[in-house]
Amino acid sequence: MVTAQVSKAPAISPLAIRERTGSISIAEIISVLKGDITGLHIRQAFSIEVAEEITANFIRNPGLKERKDGVPGQYIGASHYRKDAATYIAESEKARPFVEAVFSNLVDPVRGLFDALKRELHNQGIEMRLARSEHGYANVCRALCWSGTGLYALEPHDDVAQVLCAGKDYEIAAVANHTVVALNFYPSMPKEGGNLRIWSHKPTVTDRKSQGVEATGYPYSTAYLEAVPFHDFQLKAGDIALIDGGFIHGVTRQSGTGKHRLLLNSFLGFARPDLVLWWT
Repeated sequence: MVTAQVSKAPAISPLAIRERTGSISIAEIISVLKGDITGLHIRQAFSIEVAEEITANFIRNPGLKERKDGVPGQYIGASHYRKDAATYIAESEKARPFVEAVFSNLVDPVRGLFDALKRELHNQGIEMRLARSEHGYANVCRALCWSGTGLYALEPHDDVAQVLCAGKDYEIAAVANHTVVALNFYPSMPKEGGNLRIWSHKPTVTDRKSQGVEATGYPYSTAYLEAVPFHDFQLKAGDIALIDGGFIHGVTRQSGTGKHRLLLNSFLGFARPDLVLWWT
């Protein structure tokens, strides 16, 4: 007698979404860090003039490279994805002047948020800093531009798997025991699509193994997520979004004409109760 294997349906985890316009609440950002808020969308968080200047600086930046990680698009900066600590930090140090050139002489919205959050956490007895090794430091962000035209501009994934698999020399590995927060600033958005979609499912190690993504978190199949509810963040230039990166999320297909989707991306999270790390 042969017993048929029945695949386990994804467990549904409720989403706690907050949306506001204009003002940035550091208290709400800390709530995302603590896992109390799943997603935070801040509309008009920085000016269109700054957004347009960042976009122009990105396009003419000599550090602009084509992505080679299976996601079509271009980038400036360094990513921890599938790299050991030494390689990642070395790439971060090399990319630093190009990342700084994205902001030129602008009032930097990423560094502004970083500094404000760092001050508030310090007042609570918590240190926040860039991730580091003996080779140097992470960058404050990386800049990414998508050019994918498939069902998703970025396929469904989670941000915890790669952090879980980070080596012992990688201090960010400790963040996997807490909430890995993905922070995105949007200098440019297409007229239609390109929105951030988050599903009501926070996969376990077993879930990742069932999908064959235990070391990468990418990509989850559409069939796996078919019955899982989701929320779409309707994004525009000048917006900021923070999400619990342990939940599966992706980017919807963007319109083929007009502006591309450009974002400034960082990760952050508690490594210890008294330490928050920030990296890319």
